[in-house]
Amino acid sequence: MPAMKFRKSTIAVLAAVSLLACPAQAFAGYGHGGSTNSDPTTHTSGDSDGKGDLSATAGVVYDLSKNGSGASAGAVSSTTTWTPPACYYAPKYSPDELEAYLTPIWAADSTGYEWDATQRDRYVNGKPYKDFNKDKAGKGYWWDSYVTPGREGDPGALDCTKPIFWVDTGEDPPADIPQAVTPEILSQLAYNQIRVPSTKVTLAPADRTKVNLPTWAWLDGAEFKPVSVTASVPALGISATTTATPYSLKIDPGTSDAVTYPASGVCEFKSGSIGEAYAKGKADETPPCGVKYLRSSGTGSYPLQATITWKISWTGTGTPGGTLPDGTFGATQNVVVQEIQSVNR
Repeated sequence: MPAMKFRKSTIAVLAAVSLLACPAQAFAGYGHGGSTNSDPTTHTSGDSDGKGDLSATAGVVYDLSKNGSGASAGAVSSTTTWTPPACYYAPKYSPDELEAYLTPIWAADSTGYEWDATQRDRYVNGKPYKDFNKDKAGKGYWWDSYVTPGREGDPGALDCTKPIFWVDTGEDPPADIPQAVTPEILSQLAYNQIRVPSTKVTLAPADRTKVNLPTWAWLDGAEFKPVSVTASVPALGISATTTATPYSLKIDPGTSDAVTYPASGVCEFKSGSIGEAYAKGKADETPPCGVKYLRSSGTGSYPLQATITWKISWTGTGTPGGTLPDGTFGATQNVVVQEIQSVNR
């Protein structure tokens, strides 16, 4: 990993919910949490002091201004077993802030004399740090663990058990900490924040269709455009932008008594849209995207499921980036299918 350039930040920084309560650290009951402000495009909490010091809730900033929004928007699911990291390490404290955090814990004597003495040796008595590294104030940061937002109940959230450690400005974190934040990890954290529009398709006929009648299906191309989230660590001057681009629509009619168009049921995006809107005079044409039901739904309906596959890519500080596993997001809608009635004379 290339050396990361730290920079002093005077902007408000985002708090990702932190992981401080690890059994290995004996800090149970002393966790910190982030907060969000009223701006839906960012999560912010805590301020720097203008001298490079961090608040106790410093972490990752998410820019959601180009993300999907609305009540029907949802998170994509990876098409593989891969998931973004449930926890990671990033700058959290200045020397004074670490002292302010740990001293009350030791004073409460809730973690036991032996543990407190070990911690004092580590951070105060020079084994290996002395006086919270106050002589290095403004020349680095204390790093600690964070839990990825939304992953608090994930077993992986307990994987980051390293004790709080110091990193000098311009230096890499220790090599034995794979979860130390990098542009690539930021891209994965941004993936976790991606939201995409609902996949409810427009059908023609709209309210109910007939047996053996091709039903056209399409999506409003204006709603299905690439969305992106940028994650950054202001204290390090690094960022990554993760982009989700709609690629294809999979139609599952909700019954085996149906034919899809195309036969695979997968309709690809073309010229920014998917499928083709039905227009008068096309009744005898085969829809480029749609379904034909072969049996009536009786007194009920069929649960048609439409699932969009999104291609995921990223770019980051000092790297061209790459790709991440495809994501999918689907929705189900009920389709009533009636028998065609005929009269014999």
